[in-house]
Amino acid sequence: MHAEHTEQYIENKTFDEIQVGDSSTLIRTLRPEDIKLFAIMSGDVNPSVVDPEFAQSGIFREVVAHGMWSGALISTVLGTQFPGPGTIYIDQSLHFSRPVTIGDTVTITITAKQKFDHNKHILFDCQCTNQEGLQVVSGTAEVLAPTEKIRRERVHLPEFTISDKEARYQALLATAAGLEPIPVAVAHPCDAESLKGPIFAARAGLIEPFLVGPEAKIRSVAEENGLDLTGIRIVNTRHSHESAAMAVTLVRNGDCEALMKGSLHTDELMGEVVSRANGLRTSRRISHVFYMDVPTYPKPIMITDAAINIAPTLEDKVDIIQNAIDLFHILGNPEPKVAILSAVETVNPKIQSTLDAAALCKMADRGQIKGGLLDGPLAFDNAVSLVAAKTKGIKSAVAGQADILVVPDLESGNMVAKQLEYLANALSAGVVLGAKCPIVLTSRADTAETRTASCAIAALMAHAYRKQNQ
Repeated sequence: MHAEHTEQYIENKTFDEIQVGDSSTLIRTLRPEDIKLFAIMSGDVNPSVVDPEFAQSGIFREVVAHGMWSGALISTVLGTQFPGPGTIYIDQSLHFSRPVTIGDTVTITITAKQKFDHNKHILFDCQCTNQEGLQVVSGTAEVLAPTEKIRRERVHLPEFTISDKEARYQALLATAAGLEPIPVAVAHPCDAESLKGPIFAARAGLIEPFLVGPEAKIRSVAEENGLDLTGIRIVNTRHSHESAAMAVTLVRNGDCEALMKGSLHTDELMGEVVSRANGLRTSRRISHVFYMDVPTYPKPIMITDAAINIAPTLEDKVDIIQNAIDLFHILGNPEPKVAILSAVETVNPKIQSTLDAAALCKMADRGQIKGGLLDGPLAFDNAVSLVAAKTKGIKSAVAGQADILVVPDLESGNMVAKQLEYLANALSAGVVLGAKCPIVLTSRADTAETRTASCAIAALMAHAYRKQNQ
């Protein structure tokens, strides 16, 4: 009976039922998301509670909860437990003894201190202590207590996801922290976002940019957008075609270790990259990956190829998969799970992508693709959802927990990647693999942050290539 009351129903205590000395408690542990939610709800972005770097230099040396987070818990007890539904706040006084930090478990105890028969008010003593028994908040609350018995079914609140894209962005940049900035040839950065990208990446210590393009245009864009070009080298060219050729030349000659697309079209840049005479090709098929951090998926995921290979053959897909696996090795995953996508999870002779998937899995079994765990064909839901895979009876070490999604063709891959970015608030980075150097390749519509995130991936790749060539 007690469990039913506490879990399914909210029931109050009326003024007449409450005796002086009666009490009620609530125990709550402070989580990082509690601080974020309180800041979002209240608009209180005090750096002491939302900025870890600032908080470390403050009086408490760490992030602390908003003071009124504890006050809100007192309100929770009064409104839902004691007295409960029908209670109306009249007055509140609080004294804050010490901070509440992330991981602290706070016990809120509300004790009836004095009753006033003439107006049905009750004065409560409020005490909040941490897991060590130390007082964090104390005070009193005066309420108008309910006079009628109320018992209501508990309202279940919706689940929520905090989509902190900035935190995910900073976490990705941190993967390259401490590495020496790599020299990068930026081809034709002649609009605001394509110029901000390399400048932001330089500020983050990821790259040393060489801006390749019409100098007058680059300086004009910088001035219009308040961007400081001090200390950044500019290689003057006449137009985008020349910018692409010069950027590739800088890499080929060893002046730069990576290439970055600016505001020119992908075909212009990649045409120079794949040039037989002067390009940056290797024996591998060149391919593209979107590295995506999606708030509703428990780990980063790659989508390949969604930008270069339009309708890859089985042979092309071998290199596309191997390129992605090798990148995941650089990022610290020794055996990424590779899901080869189709519309269905069974082999169907009428659907070429299912035949390719079956062949690719067998090729991995025979050592023709190394370093990853492959399975396919898998439909998208089976690749990313353990529930969907289980419902369809799929027993696989890959299904439901893929690290890499290999798409049938460019059209399907591009749609999946753009949907995750624009509808699921995914953090996206785009790089080209299989060339002699990392190539940062993003859409012309992508933000400076996406370009900077891509530079973090490119920096990790460049340093890995250095080790391989030592």
